[in-house]
Order: sequence, then C-alpha cells, then structure tokens
Amino acid sequence: MRFSHVLDHLEAQDVKYVRKGWNGKGMFIALQTPDANSKMTLPYIYMSTVTGDLVPWIASQTDLLADDWEVV
Repeated sequence: MRFSHVLDHLEAQDVKYVRKGWNGKGMFIALQTPDANSKMTLPYIYMSTVTGDLVPWIASQTDLLADDWEVV
C-alpha cells in the first residue's frame, strides 16, 4: 500500500506499519498521541529501530513514494 493510505490509518487506529524495503527486522512506525503525562503536546510518528529503541521518525522521499507498506 502507499504512504497516503498508511497516514489515513495511523490517525484512525492504533496500528503499526512497516515497509518491505526496510532491511532491519522488527522496525515499524506508529502514531503517538500525547497524554497528560507527556512532554510532547502534539501527535507524532515514531519508529521502532532494529534494536527496539523508539525515536521520532521523519519520512524520506523514498518512504513517501513507496508502495510496499504493510500492517504489522
């Protein structure tokens, strides 16, 4: 699926997405919506890295134009 579909569904559901083109096992992106205990005040997309670390994610042009996105 394309990233436009992913973005629509990230906002509507609590789901994780991955690209087939990513080499690392266990990597995914998801949407974080801050709560009262968060330091962040607006929703943001984060990535789980190969090592399991969670980091803010910024899409590359390749990610935005790819059509190999899947639900985890």
